[in-house]
Amino acid sequence: MKSTYKRTKYACYTANLSMSVVAALSPLLFLTFRTLYGISFSMLGALVLINFCTQLAVDLIFSFFSHRFNISKAVKLTPVLTVAGLLIYAIFPYVFPQAVYMGLVLGTVIFSASGGLAEVLISPVIAEIPARHPEREMSKLHSVYAWGVVGVVIVSTLFLQLFGKENWQILALIWTIVPLCSSILYLISPIPELKTPDKPSNVLSLVRGKRFLICFFCILFGGASECTMSQWSSSYLEQALNIPKVWGDVFGVAMFAVMLGLGRTLYAKFGRNIHRVLVISAAGAVICYLSAAISTNPLVGLIACAMTGLCTAMLWPGSLIVAADQFPASGVAVFALMAAGGDLGGALGPQLVGAITDFAMKNEQVLALAGRLHLTADQLGIKIGLCSAVIFPILAAMLFLSVSRHRGTHPAEN
Repeated sequence: MKSTYKRTKYACYTANLSMSVVAALSPLLFLTFRTLYGISFSMLGALVLINFCTQLAVDLIFSFFSHRFNISKAVKLTPVLTVAGLLIYAIFPYVFPQAVYMGLVLGTVIFSASGGLAEVLISPVIAEIPARHPEREMSKLHSVYAWGVVGVVIVSTLFLQLFGKENWQILALIWTIVPLCSSILYLISPIPELKTPDKPSNVLSLVRGKRFLICFFCILFGGASECTMSQWSSSYLEQALNIPKVWGDVFGVAMFAVMLGLGRTLYAKFGRNIHRVLVISAAGAVICYLSAAISTNPLVGLIACAMTGLCTAMLWPGSLIVAADQFPASGVAVFALMAAGGDLGGALGPQLVGAITDFAMKNEQVLALAGRLHLTADQLGIKIGLCSAVIFPILAAMLFLSVSRHRGTHPAEN
């Protein structure tokens, strides 16, 4: 049985690598689009919103209507959509030079839909493949994504540096190789049968259950804990600690991704007792956030940012493991709902920190305090914003502890 699904596992790994391509490539190109095409920052920010809304829409559709889809075909379609989105993203400026932004939007919608499908379907495929340690297999799948982000950032940065930003389309075309490989592997691989609810009312019953809501908020706060530091570490290191951007990105942002991948890889190799790991990880993230926000030492700030990656590594995949264990009969629906929770946390967390930072920088009391501490308003504002984010791992730790105490029983079919 194990050998039967060997190619299927490799197909899932390359599908997750494809997710890391579309997640990391677009933000790397934002300044290129600004320089080459004069696209405003607000329009570039809209691409992020489009990405989030598209993935969330796919999550919700499959949460309630997965029984209406041919799941096996949907799994195999996922990397095909990634290829199509990247091709449109890259070729549209050549064919329609006066409508570059329209091409970026269309490409973003298509490969974001593939990202949503991957979130919803790839994890349950891995969960259904017989394995001695299924929770380790889940961690291995998500470690591939983290390492993929590191690779995409390094390779893309070197490419743009060596061949020039004007050749970004070639870079995008090169990255289509990853989902192409995934598409080929899926064509020659069996897909295990995935469970789906018979009707939407079964999903509504699941959503109303206390145990599921706890799992949902676990991944929401876990996703917020991970994504907030991931998205704000560069600005924090540059603004609050006066670290040059290039070094902040290399030793802060890149090391965050490396430690994220390392944490998931270590659990995939040696992990056990996921409940204990989740509680300790969330507690560690609390310490990292506080250390980053309070410290004025650049080295401590860099280490705190990087170690947040290690501490948050298992919060997302670990929440999926717990939910799959609690609701084994719900199949695709529970993974779709959990993906929606993770995406929601990943969007709300950074936005909340941004709003608090903006408010703090305009507050007269904060301005006066910044003067007494010999800090600029920007420096103190971003520290306050980052400090506020500690609420996410605190709430996550409390919920993981609650799940751990009640893990002995499964809910009734609901």
